[in-house]
Amino acid sequence: MRRLRGRLLQPLLQEHQVKKTDLIAPIFIDATASGPVPIPSMPGQCRYPPADAARVAGELYARGIRAVLLFGIPREKDARATGAFADDGVIQAAVRDIKSAIPEMVVITDVCACEYTDHGHCGIVGETCNGPDLLNDPSLELMEMIAVSHAESGCDIVAPSCMLDGMVASIRRALDDAGHENVAIMSYSTKFSSSLYGPFRDAAESGYAFGDRSTYQVNPANGREAVMESFIDREEGADILMVKPAGLYLDLVAAIAEFGLPVAAFQVSGEYAMIRAAARNGWINEREVVMESMNCMKRAGADLIITYFAADVAGWLDEER
Repeated sequence: MRRLRGRLLQPLLQEHQVKKTDLIAPIFIDATASGPVPIPSMPGQCRYPPADAARVAGELYARGIRAVLLFGIPREKDARATGAFADDGVIQAAVRDIKSAIPEMVVITDVCACEYTDHGHCGIVGETCNGPDLLNDPSLELMEMIAVSHAESGCDIVAPSCMLDGMVASIRRALDDAGHENVAIMSYSTKFSSSLYGPFRDAAESGYAFGDRSTYQVNPANGREAVMESFIDREEGADILMVKPAGLYLDLVAAIAEFGLPVAAFQVSGEYAMIRAAARNGWINEREVVMESMNCMKRAGADLIITYFAADVAGWLDEER
């Protein structure tokens, strides 16, 4: 085996390659910001005002990144997430500006309510037999309104992340009925109730006021359930499936890639923060660890990689030419 591991031969025989077109860069758009706001738990990442959205997307495009995923922080929150589907909402404004300035950039919008609700849950909350919890069907109606408003603003892909039963079928019908048949759905089809989302909740101000999200996100111990979630979303009409988080769940990326649809792996905020913190302490080589993680996601079967390291990876790929 070692004959083919010679340094000259290795590049010829590498089985998987990360490309810039594999990368999706998340961007936080904050209606309350007047300039870039650094995120302490995610060093190197910022929240940007809507007026900066096109500039930030343009800088990413210049680096060779062809897709962004937008998360919004509204000026005001309420129990029904009305800011999430407002015509003049933070994401709606950002989408219009980005598509006007860079029509070639693929704009993906996160379709959820956790950043927009005053309780921090991913939809409409009400009383259940187990106490207050997320109500499934009323929340579906909310997701339909959010997705259609994003499509009308000009996004290319909507990405429902709420993990509601029936969310893909519901959103697909709503988009089609509104004349947006060409807007694709990248479903957060297998999203775990993970402990790795803490920095994101700081960044998006989306922490929950009570309980947790374990009644609608997947138990990290459950593999069969995780696969079934993505299977159901494929049957409901998802165009792209997703596993979130990525690094600890590569077995699920591999299993879900067998369904035949494109698969996105989301390297989440906690994964980013851990790598960056360890690198800043001199314990690991950041570039080597990040690129290793990229190659491992590709090896597992990911077609797309959502990562806060997207700009860094694009630069490192340029240096490898």
